[in-house]
Amino acid sequence: MGEEGGADVMVKEGVLDLPKVDVIFGLHIQSTMPVGNIGYKSQGMMAASDWFTIKVKGKQSHGASPWMSIDPIVVSAQIIGGLQTIISRQTELTKEAAVITVGRIQAGIRENIIPEEANFAGIIRTLDPGMQDIIHSKLKLTATKIAESAGATAEVSIERKTPITYNDPALTEMMLPSLKLAAGESYVKEMHAVTGAEDFAFYQQKVPGLFFFVGAMPSDIDPANAPSHHTPDFMIDERGFLTGLKAMLNVTTGYMYMKHKIR
Repeated sequence: MGEEGGADVMVKEGVLDLPKVDVIFGLHIQSTMPVGNIGYKSQGMMAASDWFTIKVKGKQSHGASPWMSIDPIVVSAQIIGGLQTIISRQTELTKEAAVITVGRIQAGIRENIIPEEANFAGIIRTLDPGMQDIIHSKLKLTATKIAESAGATAEVSIERKTPITYNDPALTEMMLPSLKLAAGESYVKEMHAVTGAEDFAFYQQKVPGLFFFVGAMPSDIDPANAPSHHTPDFMIDERGFLTGLKAMLNVTTGYMYMKHKIR
């Protein structure tokens, strides 16, 4: 699983239909959660992930004569700064969290040439569909108008990648005893939503689902400095796998017992 794990393709090919799936459970190891713990949240638990690209077109010139150019690098820098104000000044963050991150910039071929074009790309993370639509609109408006003010143009493309990982409230409540049986009542904790994304969400759009985190942070690591996923220092205590196995077995058999009275 992951942001692009192919769940959307599997759903389209009927993975939930033959045989018919009633509910679905998923988990993710978590390197920043103490080993043995389980974290869950009803409703929106992980963010929708959308990817954007912006192409800024200006006018090329020699770097020694910038007044003869429309510098797409400077315009891109202004747009990137402007995008941050969408989150910090135009988004109701007390409602839900949201993120705009630029992760890639490409422009130019030589130090003494102002190029004609600059390209950059990044992600949008949201936990509310209405906020998602508003941020998309504001991103396009901000980029195109800042470029226009400098005499450049900005082409904006946004691709909706992964929906919100939404835990069905009734199913979450039903399966809490099973999670507590697996890890111990004091080790199962309700958590805040996170702005990571998970393509398990495509399954949850079709059937009720519960997705949860399983802690695997080694006990000798300071929680404030625990290395996160997708970093060179990523480290886990593999005893967390056992907690995950117990949890998945317990929610599966627990659901079967409560819904179908299997004894």
